[in-house]
Amino acid sequence: MFAKIMTFNLRLNVESDEDNAWPYRTKAVAEVIRRHNVDIIGIQEGLHDMLTDLEPLLPEYAWIGEGREGGNKGEYTAILYKKSKWNVVNMGHFSLSDKPEQLGARSWNSSHPRMCTWVALKSQTGTEFAVFNTHLDHISDEAQQKGMELIRERMKKLRDQTGLPVVLTGDFNVYPEHAVITGLEQEGYQNAYSILHIENRDVGTTVHHFLGGESGKPIDYIFVSSDLQINHVMVDRELYEGRYPSDHYPVIAEVSQR
Repeated sequence: MFAKIMTFNLRLNVESDEDNAWPYRTKAVAEVIRRHNVDIIGIQEGLHDMLTDLEPLLPEYAWIGEGREGGNKGEYTAILYKKSKWNVVNMGHFSLSDKPEQLGARSWNSSHPRMCTWVALKSQTGTEFAVFNTHLDHISDEAQQKGMELIRERMKKLRDQTGLPVVLTGDFNVYPEHAVITGLEQEGYQNAYSILHIENRDVGTTVHHFLGGESGKPIDYIFVSSDLQINHVMVDRELYEGRYPSDHYPVIAEVSQR
């Protein structure tokens, strides 16, 4: 196995969630990550205080990222990585807008500023790859499609310059038949869920609003470039300490080089 990857929308710290608000879920989120022993986690909806809350619970991980409004402001699409195995070679971020170098910029009828965080990592054994992590808009179809077009352009540019394999994680806020997904597949990126379809198994939903269940379609995804392959994928629908760690299920994929 090359790496174990997770995408996980943590759900903002919202007081109206009452018993499901962040302070009651923090330990459960850390337990999910520890139980799966993942190398890399792309998170969505993490605020700065939420990330720092996780630091003492996950001392084996470091993270990179900024808030979508710049600095510590707004939601993060941070990337966590296991420090004992991976070193950061390069990293960056861009807004999903017509001013990509300006965090906080909004375009294409987006409901909020949206962004993508990326990191190039190198293992102790010399293996290198890049991870892009994003959270697409939940309302504007134009923002979803043009945001992913920008991400695809940036991934292609990095691959052309470095030759690195690429993993893309995120909450895309679209179902599998959407142009965001089919466009990635047509460009040669493998949807981790494709191995479930080979096995004739349904993916089910990945968002459940703290109610559980699996009826529906996914909106959280892991994609890999053609020089990587997916060996296993799962949606973790378990309760931790009697509660769901988030209103989204974490998705975990085992990835190797071809």
